[in-house]
Amino acid sequence: MLLAARLLARLQNRTRRRHALAEAGITLLEMLVVLVIIGLLVGLIGPNLLGRVDRAKVDTTLTQLKMLKGALDTLRLDVGRYPTAEEGLALLVTPPQDQTLRARWNGPYLEGGKLPQDGWGRNYVYSLPGRDGRAYALYSLGADGQPGGTGNDAEIGDLPPN
Repeated sequence: MLLAARLLARLQNRTRRRHALAEAGITLLEMLVVLVIIGLLVGLIGPNLLGRVDRAKVDTTLTQLKMLKGALDTLRLDVGRYPTAEEGLALLVTPPQDQTLRARWNGPYLEGGKLPQDGWGRNYVYSLPGRDGRAYALYSLGADGQPGGTGNDAEIGDLPPN
């Protein structure tokens, strides 16, 4: 009788453990509900984060354009003129070939001696003359890297005449 009671108690303990383990697991339905919630969160939050990344690239480009304009103005004060279209922005980091200009060149005019790239990893466009009587045009082609466009695809900076 005592042996039978012990066996019965063991069987009941095993059954309780199996039920406890079965209840502790995650059902397919619960997993699907969690995935739907995660999907909704990504759908709501994701576009806001992507918009901030694009805005950061535009802000970086605007800041670098101000820095380049300052460097161009400093070069003009030293040398007496802005770079020609052929010299381009390279004159900010590379001494001119003309010996009379080289004597007045006090560069490099950019920290690190290297030309920056816009927020999308492309070179800035420098051309002569600029729009509205400006001496030069200095701009980025925007996110798409093509002339024209709207929003993030539009050019940023001082554009050339139409």
